[in-house]
Amino acid sequence: MGQEDYYLELCDRPVHFEKANPVNCVFFDEANKQVFAVRSGGATGVVVKGPDDRNPISFRMEDKGEVKCIKFSLENKILAVQRTSKTVDFSNFIPDSSQLEYTQECKTKNANILGFCWTSSTEIVFITDQGIEFYQVLPEKRNLKLLKSQNINVNWYMYCPEGAVILLSTTVLGNVLQPFYFRAGTMSKLPKFEIELPAAPKSTKLSLSERDIAMATIYGQLYVLFLRHHSRTSNSTGAEVVLYHLPREGACKKMHILKLNRTGKFALNVVDNLVVVHHQDTETSVIFDIKLRGEFDGTVTFHHPVLPARSIQPYQIPVAGPAPVTSQSPIPCKLYSSSWIVFQPDIIISASQGYLWNLQVKLQPIVNLLPDKGRLMDFLLQRKECKMVILSVCSQMLSESDRATLPVIATVFDKLNHEYKKYLDAEQSYTTAVEAGPSRCSPLLKRPVRTQAVVDQSDMYTHVLSVFTEKKEMPHKFVIAVLMEYIRSLNQFQITVQHYLHELVIKTLVQHNLFYMLHQFLQYHVLSDSKPLACLLLSLESFYPPAHQLSLDMLKRLSTANDEIVEVLLSKHQVLAALRFIRGIGGHDNISARKFLDAAKQTEDNMLFYTIFRFFEQRNQRLRGNPNFTPGEHCEEHVAFFKQVFGDQALMRPTTF
Repeated sequence: MGQEDYYLELCDRPVHFEKANPVNCVFFDEANKQVFAVRSGGATGVVVKGPDDRNPISFRMEDKGEVKCIKFSLENKILAVQRTSKTVDFSNFIPDSSQLEYTQECKTKNANILGFCWTSSTEIVFITDQGIEFYQVLPEKRNLKLLKSQNINVNWYMYCPEGAVILLSTTVLGNVLQPFYFRAGTMSKLPKFEIELPAAPKSTKLSLSERDIAMATIYGQLYVLFLRHHSRTSNSTGAEVVLYHLPREGACKKMHILKLNRTGKFALNVVDNLVVVHHQDTETSVIFDIKLRGEFDGTVTFHHPVLPARSIQPYQIPVAGPAPVTSQSPIPCKLYSSSWIVFQPDIIISASQGYLWNLQVKLQPIVNLLPDKGRLMDFLLQRKECKMVILSVCSQMLSESDRATLPVIATVFDKLNHEYKKYLDAEQSYTTAVEAGPSRCSPLLKRPVRTQAVVDQSDMYTHVLSVFTEKKEMPHKFVIAVLMEYIRSLNQFQITVQHYLHELVIKTLVQHNLFYMLHQFLQYHVLSDSKPLACLLLSLESFYPPAHQLSLDMLKRLSTANDEIVEVLLSKHQVLAALRFIRGIGGHDNISARKFLDAAKQTEDNMLFYTIFRFFEQRNQRLRGNPNFTPGEHCEEHVAFFKQVFGDQALMRPTTF
C-alpha cells in the first residue's frame, strides 16, 4: 500500500516516557493530558510529561504505599495522590507555599474512593462507590472545603474535561448514566438517561462496561458514545457505535448510529470532529462524519464509514541514544498492539513501549479515496486544515486528465460559495452591531472566525482559475464555461464579483477572438459594470474598436463624473482614450495641458508624447493665435523635454496671416 493511501497517522513528535515495569508505574491524566511515571511509589522519582511541555516536571515523594491515582490540578498548582480507598493526599506546587502534605478523607461512611477529577486549579471531585463529593482546595490553609455532595450508588465513572462533565454508571446493570456538570464552583445534576443494551440481560450483574463508553465533543456538542457489540435488531450483523447527545439543558437523546459491519475488539478516538473506530483483529480503522448525510429513520441517523478501512500509516520508532549509535535503522512500531490504551479525544498510549501519540487525519490521500466530489467537498469543508486540499481538488477537477463535468463543477463551486457567503454575512452582522454601539442584548459580541473552509475569490483566482486559463491544451469553450459557472455561483449567493474575475473572462475571450461573445456578455450585463473593467475595455480598442464605446457606456452607467472618467483613463495610461473622450463631450478646450503631458511622459512612449504635445499646440493656436504655452500652464519642463527629443525645429511656429 503506497504512502498516499493511509489517511490516519501517529504524530511525529510523541511524548516519550519510561516504560511500565514492576518498578515503574505509569498513569495518565486526561484533563492535563499528562503522563506520570512513578518509580518505587515516588521515592526514586516521579516524571510528568505532557504533549505541549517539552520540559518535564520531576520530583520525589515519600513512598507511603502503592499509588492508585495521581494528577495535577489545572496549571500544575497542586498535586493529588490517592493511595488508599478512603483518602487523597495533597501537595502544593505553588512557589513560596508550604510543601507539607495534607490529606482529605471521603465524607461518606463505609464508602470507597473510585477516583478523583480536578475541575479547575483549586476544585476537585471525589467519586466514591456511594456518590460524588465536590471540594474546594485551600492550599494556603492546607485543607479542603466541601462545596456539595450527592449520594448515589456508583459502579464506575468517566470524566470529559472539555465538557467538564462527569458520568456515573448507576443501577445493578450499570446502564443508567447520571451526568454532573461543573463550572466555577458549582455542580449541576443533569437529567439521567438509559443506555439501551443489545438484548434484555438474563442475569442481574453489571452489563455495561466502561470500556464500551466514551465521551467526546464533536462539532461543539458533547456526546456519549456507546460501543454496542451486537445490534438490537436480529437481522443486522456486526457491532455499532450509538451516539447520545448530552446537552447542557434538556434530556440526553439518541441521535446517531455508526454501522461497523464487523465484530471483535474496538477502540474509539475523535479527531478533527471525526469518530475513528480502530479494529484490533484486522488492524485497520474507519472514520465516520456525523455531519455527512446519513439514513434517517425518523428518530436516529445511520452512518456508514466515509472511506474504506485502512491501517494507521506504518510508524518507525526512532532509536534514541548518542549519535554513533543512532545510525541503526529505526524500529517499526507494532500498530494496534494489545498494549495500546486509547484516551479521548485523540490519544493513543503504548505503556509497554513508553510512547504517547496524538492521532492525526491526513486529508490529501482522502481526495482519491472519495470519488463523489460533492460528498468530498462536504467532508473537507468541515476539516480544520482544509483550504489547500480543497484548492487542489478544484485544480484537479479542471485538469485534462481528471476533468469533471460542468454540473459537478457547479456543485463544488456552490458548496464553497455557501460557506463563503455564511462568513460574509456573519462579518456583516458583526460590523453592523459594532457600528450600532454597545447594546444590552449582545454583550458577548464576537468577531466571526475565518476558518480554512472560507475559500474566497482571491484564493480561487490565485490558486485555481488564473492557472487554469493559462493551460493551452484546454478547449476555450470549457475554460469560459468554468469561469462563467463560478461567476454564476457567486451571483446566486449574492456575493459581489471582484473585477479581476471579470477581467479574466474578458482576457480569455479576447485571446480567442470571441468578441461577439464579449459584446453579448456586456450587453446582457453578465459581466457587472466596474471602473477597472471599463478601463480594460478601453485598452482593447486597438483589437476591437467597439470596445471604446462599450467602455464609455459602462462608465456612464456607473454615473461616473466626466472628470473622474478622465482621471481613471489617465491612471491606466489610456492618454489618447482620455483625450478622445473629452473631445467627444466637447470639453477639450478647458482641460489642463500639463495633466495630459505628465501622463503621456509617464508612458515613456515618445510618439504618444509627440501626439499629445502637438494636440495642445494646435489648441493654443486655435484659442490664442499662438502655439506656445503660457507661463500659467506650467509646461516649461515638457517643452524642454520635447525640444530634447525632437529638436527645436519640431516646435510649431505661430501662423501669421
